[in-house]
Amino acid sequence: MIKVTYVNHDGTRFEVEAEPGSSVMENAVRNAVPGIDAECGGACACATCHVYVDEAWTGVVGEPSPIEEDMLDFASDVRPNSRLSCQIRLTDEMDGLVVTTPERQG
Repeated sequence: MIKVTYVNHDGTRFEVEAEPGSSVMENAVRNAVPGIDAECGGACACATCHVYVDEAWTGVVGEPSPIEEDMLDFASDVRPNSRLSCQIRLTDEMDGLVVTTPERQG
């Protein structure tokens, strides 16, 4: 199992155990983590699962695809470490991943 920590914009932390191959968004929805709306269900067709990847993890998580970058244009308060959580597939190397939700979703 992989541990993912979701930090709400107010600092509240939610620790979730997840299976490799699942997405950061899927695990947030399954565990009722607030701040990730996931309106499109993970199809990379909205920006309501926007997260900020902790700086220590950006190299492990990698860069967004061109399609994801296009969808991030619809997100609020996009930063260099912004990602759509539906596009982050968990691997064993991501055990301990920390992401933060923005104050509001796009």
